[in-house]
Amino acid sequence: MKTALSVLLTSLALPLLGQTTNNLGIFEDQTDVGNPALAGAASFDPGQKQYTVSGGGANIWGQKDEFHYVWRHVSGDFSLTATVRFPKVEPPSHRKAALMARQNLDDDAAYIDAVIHGSGLTELQFRDTNGDMTHAVNFPITGPVRFELERKANWFTMYAANEGQPLQELGSYSLKLSKPFYLGLAVCSHNSNDVETAVFSDVTFQETPAHRKSKPEE
Repeated sequence: MKTALSVLLTSLALPLLGQTTNNLGIFEDQTDVGNPALAGAASFDPGQKQYTVSGGGANIWGQKDEFHYVWRHVSGDFSLTATVRFPKVEPPSHRKAALMARQNLDDDAAYIDAVIHGSGLTELQFRDTNGDMTHAVNFPITGPVRFELERKANWFTMYAANEGQPLQELGSYSLKLSKPFYLGLAVCSHNSNDVETAVFSDVTFQETPAHRKSKPEE
């Protein structure tokens, strides 16, 4: 039989109405996109504002993607910034870590991302419409560690910086995503038989950033 004290203690242990119980910080959830042979996972360290994300999957490319995604819903302008590193030292590879905006969680969804490969290749990747091919613009900067993906209206801009350097604008692309869309951190091993890990630290999100450069409205 419950006493008044036990009822009180039980009620204090329950989360307050409307309080989130997830452990992903600024993000809402995580999932494998596509059907990777090996499942991914993510954890969050609030003290460091740091996410450790592991993902399998053949690629984020072509007409279909396989990767692990930590995400939130977004409807307007934003900036998402993070320092990105691969903790496992290995020969150059095409494993990918990215800041990604995506229309939905389908494997062939329209998306755009600021991506770093294990080889140091730095790109802005995009798929204009669901089921379309992925395209990319690569930039003459090797192995940056700090990244930002920013949206103003339909314009997405990628910034990056090497260790100890200020962010520099690399390029922009106009992509129409219906509201709301997804925004988050993506990791792909580029190898169906393996899982790769990336660490996203000092992660910050702003819904109405002070844009460095105005883009034309569409």
